Amino acid sequence: GIVEYDEVAQALADAGRVIEKARVDLRRQVAEAVEQTRQAEQRVAQNQRVEALGRLTGGMAHDFNNLLGVISNSAHLIQRNEVSRQTQMAVAATLRAVDSGSRLIQHLMRFAGCRPLQPKVVELGLYLPELQELLNSVLGRRVEISVAVATNTSPVFVDPGELELTLVNVGLNARDAMPCGGELRLRARNATPEDLEESTIPALQPSYVVITVADDGCGMDAATVERVFEPFFTTKPLGQGTGLGLSQVHGFCTQAGGKARLASTLGVGTTVSLLLPAASLHKDEVVTPATASPIDDPVIDGIRVLLVDDNEALGDVTATLLQSHGAHVLRANDAAAALRVLDVNEAAVDVVLSDVVMPGEMDGLALGRKLRLQRPELPVLLITGYSSAATAANDFVVLRKPCAASELLAALHGAVQSISNVIKTT
Repeated sequence: GIVEYDEVAQALADAGRVIEKARVDLRRQVAEAVEQTRQAEQRVAQNQRVEALGRLTGGMAHDFNNLLGVISNSAHLIQRNEVSRQTQMAVAATLRAVDSGSRLIQHLMRFAGCRPLQPKVVELGLYLPELQELLNSVLGRRVEISVAVATNTSPVFVDPGELELTLVNVGLNARDAMPCGGELRLRARNATPEDLEESTIPALQPSYVVITVADDGCGMDAATVERVFEPFFTTKPLGQGTGLGLSQVHGFCTQAGGKARLASTLGVGTTVSLLLPAASLHKDEVVTPATASPIDDPVIDGIRVLLVDDNEALGDVTATLLQSHGAHVLRANDAAAALRVLDVNEAAVDVVLSDVVMPGEMDGLALGRKLRLQRPELPVLLITGYSSAATAANDFVVLRKPCAASELLAALHGAVQSISNVIKTT
């Protein structure tokens, strides 16, 4: 009943309510911060797991390429001999299996970021509407496709063929998620800082472009979303999916210097976002490695080849293959050994054929560049299954593993002929 007492009590009550509200807000903010930290840790852990899978996949693919090379060259050697019709059929089936295995390895290389790329400036305002016709034919009439490119969207600097394959792979997954039909929305715009908050890309330098592919299909649960970019992971029945489609998407974006993300809600749909680097206004197209011109009858009879390969089995069968065509082959298992062979047999080598990825202080590319300085008249051919090596060696003729026998013979013939023509001209 005393006014002063009542005012003080009211003030204390108000202060108590304010403190309690502040305490509740603080608990909420702490809980949100803990949840955001947990989600960030999960994203980092997932990125690290996918990166580890990429490294493992790349190493396995490299070794598998060597095995395919042994099989392919051995089959070619058998094919050159007088064998029965049944044996010829078996050899042809073996070579077809090598081709199939090689295509599978290319998928794995894409996931691991180990496939040679040919990046170019791609204007999305022209490219995506043209791609819509291809998507219509691939996805069928049940899927309605809409394309929209925001005004002033920057061009991107990517391999257009890989971008096409990426969007087709995403589209095929969207089609399978909409068995009764639905809408596929293909959008492109310049990236904003918000687009980079959840990615491992720190800033908009260089600038980026976001391409999103959204569907209104069945969606995926959180456990499935965490694994979608893993190679061979698929929710499709046996025989209806390889599990390599979205891994190619991840590999393409990573190798292009960007990021792939996927968000999905059960019963609502899925959105795949491709964060890709924008093309600089002064960016020139990448010069692709030179390739040997095919000829009808590549003759290497009498050519002296220094074969440098750390894989003994592949080196043995490759040497036998070349010798069966009349070449004289010297062997070395690394770059240092190759230099020692050349020091002893300087005049006994017409061309060097070297693997790129080898143990030791010097790989095949470093060996090639050193030989260009010391022996500019000696042609050097490189062979590899890794894109980073092939891109760095774009001033050399680079053969892809596993290399067909005809392509290898043509490359050796062309290398020796080109040097002979230069000498004659001089």
